[in-house]
Amino acid sequence: MKYYRFKTAIAVLLTFSALWCKPAPCGAYDRPAGDINGSRSAVVARSGMVCASQPLAVQVGLDILKKGGSAVDAAIAVNAALGLMEPVACGIGGDLFAIVWDAESGRMYGLNGSGRCPKLLTAEKIKAMGHSRVPFYGAVPQTVPGCVDGWFELHRKFGSLEMGELLAPAISYAREGFPVSEIIAYYWKRGAARLKDYPNFAKTYMPDGKAPAPGELFRNRDLARTYEMIAEGGRDVFYRGEIAEIIDRFEKRIGGFLRLEDLRAHTSTWVDPVSVDYRGYRVWELPPNGQGIAALQILNILSAYDLKGMGHNSARYLHHLIEAKKIAFEDRARYYADPEFSRIPVKKLISREYAEIRRELLDPRRARRSIEPGDIVIETGETTYLTVVDSERNFVSLIQSNYAGFGSGPVPDGLGFCLQDRGALFSLDPEHANFLQPGKRPFHTIIPAMVTRQEEPVFSFGVMGGAMQPQGHVQILCNIIDFGMGVQEAGDAPRFRHIGSSQPTGEVMEDGGRVALESGIPPEVIRELISMGHRVVKSNGGFGGYQGIWYHRENDLLHGGTESRKDGCAAGY
Repeated sequence: MKYYRFKTAIAVLLTFSALWCKPAPCGAYDRPAGDINGSRSAVVARSGMVCASQPLAVQVGLDILKKGGSAVDAAIAVNAALGLMEPVACGIGGDLFAIVWDAESGRMYGLNGSGRCPKLLTAEKIKAMGHSRVPFYGAVPQTVPGCVDGWFELHRKFGSLEMGELLAPAISYAREGFPVSEIIAYYWKRGAARLKDYPNFAKTYMPDGKAPAPGELFRNRDLARTYEMIAEGGRDVFYRGEIAEIIDRFEKRIGGFLRLEDLRAHTSTWVDPVSVDYRGYRVWELPPNGQGIAALQILNILSAYDLKGMGHNSARYLHHLIEAKKIAFEDRARYYADPEFSRIPVKKLISREYAEIRRELLDPRRARRSIEPGDIVIETGETTYLTVVDSERNFVSLIQSNYAGFGSGPVPDGLGFCLQDRGALFSLDPEHANFLQPGKRPFHTIIPAMVTRQEEPVFSFGVMGGAMQPQGHVQILCNIIDFGMGVQEAGDAPRFRHIGSSQPTGEVMEDGGRVALESGIPPEVIRELISMGHRVVKSNGGFGGYQGIWYHRENDLLHGGTESRKDGCAAGY
């Protein structure tokens, strides 16, 4: 597979080059050809750019921009195509979050398009079924799909072309077929083996009884019809009309909990993104129920250290990032939840003063085995990420997911998409902030991000992959801001992934967790990390899926980088 060939091919290069860097952000563009640490050059364009995890979907977005569509128009069209082409990661059975920079108003907007727990589902019912936690698959973890409403909310505020025109390319590909790309085919096969026995799954995603091979044409005519209904009937056909009624009948037949009432009650929420300053750059994330502020907490802790002086991917550097992640994730486990049900101390959690207190827990020489969350008084992973910048310099940072691979497994009759399993991230502990309750949004892992400087956007980016996302955001930002890497090189550099922090579902970190390292981390660094008390393990994946667009305002150019561990690309015109 491409991912493993990539790791082997550049392992030697990364081993000897990981410690070399330049001081200025995006400094790689000043380097001579052939002296770049990335797998390929960044893509540079002026009029517009799209970065996503499937090349055909990227082309769909570019076509929309060339027709005069806005960045939001292109993002919706790309997301619809990805729901067809990358169903292992996203689709209209899942949720959506977005950060949008609107050039005309000079404002940043945040959209929380996540769905809520069905009214019929309670923790007591799940426990009565014999479960000690919410299961990952089947009807139990299904929550209301928020994606379609998210599309229409974004389009209402920032769209210019008709929704039918945005969905037309995905409808055509769904009916006529598209060649499945390599990495997606790999995860498709794994997911299909796990979910093939759920209602309508094999019929939808396993033509001829098997998952499609790389390069094989795949059609989803059911999804084409569903997209056509949405294009013609708007969001109401999904939440109040024919699609909602099909889901309701299907759920009753399979013993599920989603009902027409839940779909009718759904709304997205416009929220204010929150930010911290990191070395002169302002990093923006969305507040909970997502985990974006974990990245901000980590950056606050790291801001006191001379990371550049430690050397990129040195043992000292990795140790500080890993320990800062552990500290922030203990707060994540305790405090991050639906703000409509719990009062989340966001302002306190991302404050400099709180970071100073939490920084005292970071031992520069030794890995901690356990960490308590901060004592704050509260007053009464699969995913797809894409980013688009248009000619007017509107920015969209959008992330969308079914949660675990295809989602829960069951596919509603004739609709061509799987319902998400995001409810698996609820806790069954009534004392926990993320306790499962009817009508409540679960904790969410998917987080879009944006960076501004001097109150203007410079970087729209994201990193897919469950709990990897905040630590991936931090590594990308440190690569660019602290070590001067370019937008492509920053994504190609080898990463770490700390596993085993305490979870919003109630699990507690044991013995400090574990650290997975990518190829390219030198053996002597690994030995030093082990001597500091880190439990280093091997891992063949799970290091995230990055896309990013950096805007060079001085020459009005867009530089795009894309994840070399995925099938996607950056493209502009």
